[in-house]
Amino acid sequence: MAKFYGVGTGPGASDLLTIRGKEIIEMVDCLYTPESKKGGKSLALQIVDPYLRTDLTIKQRHFPMVNDWEQKRSAWNEITEEIVADVKKGLNVAFITLGDPMVYSTYSYLLERLSNKIETETVSGISSFCQISNNLQIPLVIDEESYAVLPATADESTIRTALEQISTIVLMKVSTALPKILKILTELELLDHTILVSDSSMDSEKVMIGLNELNEADQLSYFSTMIVYKNRELKGS
Repeated sequence: MAKFYGVGTGPGASDLLTIRGKEIIEMVDCLYTPESKKGGKSLALQIVDPYLRTDLTIKQRHFPMVNDWEQKRSAWNEITEEIVADVKKGLNVAFITLGDPMVYSTYSYLLERLSNKIETETVSGISSFCQISNNLQIPLVIDEESYAVLPATADESTIRTALEQISTIVLMKVSTALPKILKILTELELLDHTILVSDSSMDSEKVMIGLNELNEADQLSYFSTMIVYKNRELKGS
């Protein structure tokens, strides 16, 4: 029986794709991959490229990155209908998404629409913040510590409360809200406790430990993440 798979590709390096994810990519008949701009390159597709069969059907579909929710829902509904039609034809179909499918992924909106129409399976991937902590060998949390994951686009009071009350705070999508984040970190005297990683695990990866030299006008990659380690002494900061 044909099935739909959601596969997390991990943060960027092809060899960080899970074994289960690789097996599914190699098995399916049709692969959907998201693009934020029409005709743009899909990073998720680049990650899985070493595992693609030559006869695989690839469908790159546009997911609008806009504030217009009606436009977003229209795109999700259209893509959902196409996926359902493919599976009902007897095709095994996969959708790939950066990082983990359950962490800030458009895939969640597709799954919500698909789960009662066709059989689905979701395969986890390595989140960027987990890869960052492992690569730098800095524990996210130990003992009785806590951690929180927030989008940098959250309102200032939410971010400030998390930074005041939680041991380790992950801030994702920081390129879209850098002035606000730097202002809060400066006021809470947390610049020396913060690392910034852009393009984690990719050839273009950049790491900054301690943010005193970071300027709010600096241009960051869209794939930039900050981790605030309030209980760690960061080497190099």
